[in-house]
Amino acid sequence: MPNRRSLSTLLEAGAGLVADGALATELERRGCDLNDPLWSAKVLLEQPGLIRDVHRDYFAAGANIATTASYQATPQGFAARGISAEAALELVALSVRLADEARRQHLADHPGSAALLVAGSVGPYGAYLADGSEYRGDYVLTAQEFQDFHAPRVAALVNAGVDVLAFETLPSFAEAEALLALAREHGADSWFSFSLRDGGHISDGTPLGDVARLLNGQPHVAALGVNCVPLGLVSPVLAALRLHTDKPLVAYPNSGETYDPGTKTWNQAESKGDSAGGSAPASLAAGAAGWRERGARILGGCCRTTPADIARLAGKA
Repeated sequence: MPNRRSLSTLLEAGAGLVADGALATELERRGCDLNDPLWSAKVLLEQPGLIRDVHRDYFAAGANIATTASYQATPQGFAARGISAEAALELVALSVRLADEARRQHLADHPGSAALLVAGSVGPYGAYLADGSEYRGDYVLTAQEFQDFHAPRVAALVNAGVDVLAFETLPSFAEAEALLALAREHGADSWFSFSLRDGGHISDGTPLGDVARLLNGQPHVAALGVNCVPLGLVSPVLAALRLHTDKPLVAYPNSGETYDPGTKTWNQAESKGDSAGGSAPASLAAGAAGWRERGARILGGCCRTTPADIARLAGKA
């Protein structure tokens, strides 16, 4: 069926895809209180239907990809609520079913739609710590410890039928290596996207060139890039990655506001230009043409972006 083609197949065929926008901050906009270590995963427990509604609204806005509410959904995180590992992994599977239900509803209403994919979100170990360390990458685990932490959730997402694994907001090169091994183990299509220290390094200080060389040539890596970054960093980072890889690139930056992980607050729109001396685009839609010229084949939004932003990015508004 054309609506279940793999991400790699679509990209090899020349497709340019639109990913969804923010889930957690969109849930907050709709009244959810996510001041909680579980963040958006809290809504899997309390109002799962609202997650399905957000997915459906992003599909209606023109997104080709729905990203599951599993970024911060881990057995370790749910254990603090007295939830068993088995029940926690069922909640991870629920995140996939909610996205798939939204897809099925959209296709029923729009039978001629282009291919729609469900991406299983795998946030970093730092997201579980809930202390902002996914923007620092200053935690140290062995390769085996990383794999032990991530393996149950990755398996649950694959077994629940995701089309692609989205390893996202990764701040750590060592963690990316461990996740790459898990992707190989499952033979799963995946993309890897990183948080940044600056326009040349991911958050733990690893040069972007090293990251690109790690993932280039890996058959199960469909795309690589960045997310949860300022709009002004996207162009220089894509250009830097393109020097070291010919893989499709992915970018889903924040709305233009800046996040302070210490205070967990958002500040007004960024005023900085990009690291190449240019000015930051005013929005996702404003930056899209330039990002595509630099190799981005999957574009979407991260924190504080909305279905309206995705509609403009997709050319539907």
